[in-house]
Amino acid sequence: MWKVGDLVVRPSYGRDVCFVITRIDLEAGMVELKGLDVRLVADAPFSDLMKITEDDFVDYRRAQAKIEQDTIRLVQLRRQADRDKNIYRSERSRHPYDFFERPGRVLHLDGDGTYLEKCIQTYRRLGVRAVGKNLDESSIAERIPSLLEQYAPDILVITGHDSVMRKQRSESEMMHVRNYRNSEHFVRAVRAARKYERSLDELVIFAGACQSHYEALLDAGANFASSPDRIMIHALDPVFVAEKVAFTPIGETIDIYAIVQSTITGTEGLGGLESRGKYRMGLPRSRY
Repeated sequence: MWKVGDLVVRPSYGRDVCFVITRIDLEAGMVELKGLDVRLVADAPFSDLMKITEDDFVDYRRAQAKIEQDTIRLVQLRRQADRDKNIYRSERSRHPYDFFERPGRVLHLDGDGTYLEKCIQTYRRLGVRAVGKNLDESSIAERIPSLLEQYAPDILVITGHDSVMRKQRSESEMMHVRNYRNSEHFVRAVRAARKYERSLDELVIFAGACQSHYEALLDAGANFASSPDRIMIHALDPVFVAEKVAFTPIGETIDIYAIVQSTITGTEGLGGLESRGKYRMGLPRSRY
């Protein structure tokens, strides 16, 4: 009765997340699911699936679009407020020079091409210079040195899919990366990036996805990571973190609370360490 591409919800989880079926195991009576808007891949039995109606899907999409648009609007308002209080504002009034802006550059490596395209579109809307590469989570670590050499980013985003491999785990089991779908791959990728650039201020790294091993990612060298409470994060949360880093002046330490509040998920899904921003202003603007 099920086929790849079907849109479903899971009654056992309150039908709160919309999934698409990506793989079916008829013998085991199981399917692999991918969240449409949250960075989660999960296995589920046929008995825990409910197909959503076209009307329900339209309502779901409308609600998700409102959440995303409201968050983008808040980011834009916050950035305008930051500009209004920026020290360079007074410099503009005293000097005839035409200043120009250089926000930080982003290299976004994502295990899911659909999520990546959505992220790249949002970077553009927010005026962030970003390059994206769709790579399988298991191959990111090997590709990082050459990609960092090629693109020389200020901010590196490493994400894709992740999850705790079994619902019921003890506290001690939750601390082992082997019990996560892709956290170990993300940890290896962060270590590879830190081997290339050790300074947390020269290269700012966000790493992780839904339910990722937050502590292991920070220990490996990430500035920001998911997921402190092992919850699902929104597909666009890494973009909002990167945007805040890209537009925080180089001489300032990023307000960790503000950066997390710029996301859809909040402090339960993302966190990090004190880090410097990557935004610079220059003068004069070239006439050519």
